[in-house]
Amino acid sequence: MTTTNPLLREADVDFLLYEVLEVERLCALPAFAEHGRDTFDLFIREARRLARDVLFPAYRAMDEAPPKLEEGSVRVHAKMRDIYPQLVALGLIAATRPADVGGQQMPLCVATFANAYLMAGNLSAFGYLGLTTGAGHLIEAFGDPALKELFLPALYEGRWTGTMALTEPHAGSSLADVSTVATPSEDGTYRIRGAKIFISGGDHDLTENIVHMTLARVEGAPAGIKGVSLFAVPKFRLERGALVDNDVAVAGAIHKIGWRGLPSLAMAYGDRGDCRGWLVGKEHRGISYMFQMMNEARLMVGLNGVATASVAYLESLDYARTRPQGRAAAARDPLSPQVPIIEHADVRRMLLRQKAIVEGGLTLIARAAMFADVAAHGADAEERARAQHLLDLLTPVAKSFPAEKGFESNALALQIHGGYGYSSEYLVEAWLRDQKLNSIHEGTTGIQSLDLLGRKVVAAQGLPLRLFRDEVEASCVRAEEAGVDRAWSEALRIAADRIAEATMTLGARGLSGDVDGMLLHSADYLEMFSIVVIAWAWMLQARAASGRDTDFHRGKMAAAQYWITTELPRVAHLAKLCVDGEDSYARVPPDAF
Repeated sequence: MTTTNPLLREADVDFLLYEVLEVERLCALPAFAEHGRDTFDLFIREARRLARDVLFPAYRAMDEAPPKLEEGSVRVHAKMRDIYPQLVALGLIAATRPADVGGQQMPLCVATFANAYLMAGNLSAFGYLGLTTGAGHLIEAFGDPALKELFLPALYEGRWTGTMALTEPHAGSSLADVSTVATPSEDGTYRIRGAKIFISGGDHDLTENIVHMTLARVEGAPAGIKGVSLFAVPKFRLERGALVDNDVAVAGAIHKIGWRGLPSLAMAYGDRGDCRGWLVGKEHRGISYMFQMMNEARLMVGLNGVATASVAYLESLDYARTRPQGRAAAARDPLSPQVPIIEHADVRRMLLRQKAIVEGGLTLIARAAMFADVAAHGADAEERARAQHLLDLLTPVAKSFPAEKGFESNALALQIHGGYGYSSEYLVEAWLRDQKLNSIHEGTTGIQSLDLLGRKVVAAQGLPLRLFRDEVEASCVRAEEAGVDRAWSEALRIAADRIAEATMTLGARGLSGDVDGMLLHSADYLEMFSIVVIAWAWMLQARAASGRDTDFHRGKMAAAQYWITTELPRVAHLAKLCVDGEDSYARVPPDAF
C-alpha cells in the first residue's frame, strides 16, 4: 500500500473553493471581512500538513489497538495523546466561531476542506474535536452568561472536550422516549439519574474534563418530545476552584468494527445520587436546542463519509496505476508485457464511479456549508432566510448520500485491490469498516428519508423545494453559457421537475390523512432526490471545467457526463415507485418473513 496517499487532492480543493463555489464572495460579508484567499489557504495548508504527516501515519496503529476500559476509565492509544495537542494548537475547535469567544471567524465552507483532510487522515482522531465544537456551540447559542463562563473557555481552548448524550438503551433513535430524569436542586443545578449508550468520546484520558450535552426529562415534565430538556453534565464539576467527581461513570465499552480510535461507551448518571447537571436554555426546549448540534453533526458525518471514500478512492487509483495484470483485450501475444489494471475498462468504470461519488459529495457538503455561512451572516434577513431554507433541505441528503454511496465507493476501492483488498495488509478494508457507521449514527438513512419527505420538502408550503429548483435552473443557465452540452442541463431540469411533481402528489396524499401512504417510499424519494442533487453538484463543476483542455478538467467533464447520463435516468423509475405506492413491504405480515 502507498504511504503517500494525498487524502484529498489539492487541485480539487482549489477548484471547488475558488472556481466552483467562488468562496471569496463571502469576504464581502462583515463577519468574514478580515479573511481572504491568503488566510483560507494558510488554514487549509496547515490542516493538510497535520493530516498527512501526523494523523494518517497513526491511523493503522489506532485501528489495531482501540482505547481500553480499565478500572472504570478509558485509556486511548498513546499516539492520540501526541495528536490531540497538535489539533488543538491549530485552533480547529473554535475556528468558525466569533472572535469574542476565541474563534477565528473562519467560514464553515473553508473549514470544511480543512476538516476533510483531517478526517481522511484519521477520522477517529478528528472526532474528539468535532464533538467538542458542537458542544461548545450549544452552550454559546443557548446558555446563560454564567453557564458560558463556566464551560465555554475550557471547551473552545481544548482543555475540556464535549459529547452529545442523546441515545438510551431502551429508546434508540426515539428521543421522545428519553427517560433520564433531572430533579431541581436548591443550588440551581439539577440531579441527573439515568443511562446513555453509544456515547462517542464519553470517557478518555486526553483532557482533564469532559462535558456531556445530555437530554433528560425534568420531573413532572410532559410526555414525548415536548418534555425533554438539555443539560451540561461534566465528568468533574468545579467546587472551590477544584475539579471533583460528578458521579458520571462508564458502564461499558462498545466494541466497534470501525472508528476504533474513538471510544463508544455506555454511561451511567447518578448511581450515587450526586450527578449534577446545568440546564441549558429553558426547560422542555431540549430537542429544539439539540437539533442545532445534530444538524451540524449530520453535515460532519456527511463530510466523514466523503473523506473516508476519498482516501480509499485515491488509494485504489494509485494501486490501479501501478498494479500490472493481464493484457489488452486485443493483444494476441501472451508474452507481451502486462498492463496496469487501469488500462482495463471495467477498472476505469469503478474508478470513475468512485470519482463521481467522492467529488460530487464533496461539492454538496461544501455548498451546504456555504449556505450555512450565509444563513448565519448574510447581508439581510431575506438572504439569510433563503440560505437557511436551502441548508435545511439539503442536510438530509448531505448526511445520507456520502454515507450510502460512500460505502459503495469504498467497496469498489476494495474490489479494485482484488484479493489483496480482502486482507488487513491493505487499508481499504479498514476504511470500508469505518464507512458503514456513517449511515447509522446521527440519524439512520431511514430517519433522514422521513425527515426529507415528511418535513423538509413540504416546509413553508414547499418554498425550500422551489428555491432549490431555482438553484438548479441558475446552474443550468450558467453551464450552458460556458458551453456545457445542453442535453445535460435539459436532463437535469426534467429530473428536477419530476421531483416537484412527485412531491405534490405525495404531499396531497399526506394532507388527505394518508401519511403512511405518503411516506411508504421515503427511502426511494431520498435516493431520487440525492441523484438530482449530485447531478446539480456536477453541473456546477462542469460549468467551471468546460472548454479547458487539461487532464484534470477532462476528468471533471467525464465524471459529470457519467453521473448525468447513467444516474439521472433512474429518477423516473424511483418517482413512479413513490407515486404509485408499490406496496409489497407494506402488505407483507411479520410472520411471512
